[in-house]
Amino acid sequence: MESPFQVRLFGKGRKERICPLWPETVHLLRALLSQQKLAPNEAIFRNRYGEPLSASGVRFRLRAYLASATQKAPRLAAKRITPHSFRHTAAVHLLESGGVDVAVVKDWLGHASLDSTYIYARANLETKRRALQQLELKTPGSRRKAWKQNPGLMAWLDSL
Repeated sequence: MESPFQVRLFGKGRKERICPLWPETVHLLRALLSQQKLAPNEAIFRNRYGEPLSASGVRFRLRAYLASATQKAPRLAAKRITPHSFRHTAAVHLLESGGVDVAVVKDWLGHASLDSTYIYARANLETKRRALQQLELKTPGSRRKAWKQNPGLMAWLDSL
């Protein structure tokens, strides 16, 4: 809990990764830790038996929180929200920010290769492409989409 704020996580296959924390997250963790007297190497998130929270435990808690949240925001019931949704959302936001290299996101997510991470970059490019199409539709008096008729530009876009 000292600067730079970070957490050590164990993912699939007990793969370890170090992730930075937002100041707001540090504030909440400090409040939680002030209620729990833990040794430095003890797991912060534990199940009702005091053991480290497992992946199925995280899914169980998420379902419970979603059921509660759906009472106030019924549209959540139609969405498929999983722990992986948070990973995906974080990766897409990092890439959309424009200042984070895909290799950094790869390491943050613990991917073995960049190919796995490019899926998130691809989603980001599709979002940009749809935004470009929306912009063209709203341009009064515009003719045929000239950029779509440029084979070099289309090949470059497809290569991204």
